[in-house]
Amino acid sequence: MTVNVPVPPATTELLGRPVGPDRRSPRKPRPSRPERGSSPREGQRVRPLTRRQIEDHLQELGDLCAETSGGGPWAWNQARGAFLRRLAADVRRPGFELLIAETTALTGCAYGFPVRGDGPRWEGFDGYLPGRLLRLAASGRLFVISGIHVPSSVRRQNQDRAWNLARRLQKRLLTDHGAAVAVTLVNRSDHGTVEALRSWGWRYIEGDTPRTAPRGPFRVLVLET
Repeated sequence: MTVNVPVPPATTELLGRPVGPDRRSPRKPRPSRPERGSSPREGQRVRPLTRRQIEDHLQELGDLCAETSGGGPWAWNQARGAFLRRLAADVRRPGFELLIAETTALTGCAYGFPVRGDGPRWEGFDGYLPGRLLRLAASGRLFVISGIHVPSSVRRQNQDRAWNLARRLQKRLLTDHGAAVAVTLVNRSDHGTVEALRSWGWRYIEGDTPRTAPRGPFRVLVLET
């Protein structure tokens, strides 16, 4: 997936110093500053795929996962295989949704499913979720985001902007399902994914520290609307 406790990376903008009125001539309005980086207004339409369309686009989705995973050909094959196995299991879950971002080609995707209090849970969550999140699941307002795959530039640039592609994808998943909170499991050793998710607004569960977190290979991160 493209996701301790450190705060999200800070970003700054250059601000002009205030200047008093020029008595010799009226001051022209200061032109608005352009947004940093590219924004969705320049492309990258986000839309959901039906299950049939997902089947038709498996090759492209696998390629996207491999290309955004980093590493060499061996790592790409590993990432592609793991992605396709996870997708095959998740797509059968009630309420599953997969979003793609595209211009003239596929540029990103994110997918997940709502967690119901009386339904099957994502393998690995047992023992990780506190009572508050279990109550949200019972009311149908908890959503699992099991994958976000975006180019490396989305991880590094403009992470705090609402139009950052990863932020757009994760927000759209929550909005489509009326969810209040999203959760995801992150491998404890996957520091790159942790840093990326943290920069997109995710955080650890309140009270969860390396000392108090349940033992196991994963940590839970949450995202609130």
